[in-house]
Amino acid sequence: MKIYTKTGDKGQTSLIGGRRVSKADHRIDAYGTVDELNAWIGLVRDQPANDARRDLLKEIQDRLFTIGATLATDPEKVVRKPIPDIVPEDITLLEQAMDQMDAELPELRAFVLPGGHPSVSYCHLARTVCRRAERLVIALREASPVDELVIQYLNRLSDYLFVLSRKMAQELEAEEVAWKPRV
Repeated sequence: MKIYTKTGDKGQTSLIGGRRVSKADHRIDAYGTVDELNAWIGLVRDQPANDARRDLLKEIQDRLFTIGATLATDPEKVVRKPIPDIVPEDITLLEQAMDQMDAELPELRAFVLPGGHPSVSYCHLARTVCRRAERLVIALREASPVDELVIQYLNRLSDYLFVLSRKMAQELEAEEVAWKPRV
């Protein structure tokens, strides 16, 4: 089987269910950004600072594939194959991981500037792509049905990535720079 099909050469692609849509469709933009996020999570997972979190980060990547499949499915068609779902326990897993890390971090008293170490910066990039994915999914929901758990998961994941960036900075002994607004 060849990887290229040439069916998208005119700027359209197929949703799960068969309907052809523009590659500029909100649905395509949303799941494309989730795919981009998944690549950033892979880079975060590959950082030596995350060896102990590698399994959880892989689990997150699996859930992002689930979200991608959900978003790539035509809501107007009955699909014969089952599509995986996000479940409340997926969100609980992120919350528990955040609570564990947060218990070991100093209290946050100001906004934090991204950076301090390349690994921490990768995590902040993943966080910002996650926020963009969340915004795009919310925009999609205004035109088409979207499972509320997908939005909740992306919201919680961006929080998780922020806490993870702080935890990584702590473990790497990187400076956490507080934003001091010029007034």
